[in-house]
Amino acid sequence: MLDELRYHHIGIACFDIDESKAFYERMGYKASETVDDPIQDIRISFLDKEGMPRIELLAPIDENSPVNRILQSQGVTPYHLCYEVDDLEAFMKYLRKEEKFVRVSKPAPACAINDRRVAFMFRKDVGLIELVESKKL
Repeated sequence: MLDELRYHHIGIACFDIDESKAFYERMGYKASETVDDPIQDIRISFLDKEGMPRIELLAPIDENSPVNRILQSQGVTPYHLCYEVDDLEAFMKYLRKEEKFVRVSKPAPACAINDRRVAFMFRKDVGLIELVESKKL
């Protein structure tokens, strides 16, 4: 079942999206519009460049944002990989039961990707992964 995971993006926590975005744009990446996601309490911008991995910059909206903890301990850093899946619930169940992942968040719509549902899972020896449903239900 793991071979069904399709790479979607790498998430990078940053203090200021505009400052971080400027660096990647100088590398030739094209940035999406920056979107505030009130459900996840973060600001988001995707960056794309042909032949390169897709990047998601995430910055806190306020002091309650989940990326603050990462930024305080590590500074600007990559902190999750995102994979696209066809059936979010089935894949989460598989990861919990067969791969011993812990669910970090329940499925929720992500406004930065057309309200497709996402969920976060964690395993100590793998790290944090995000799952994104391949299409909006």
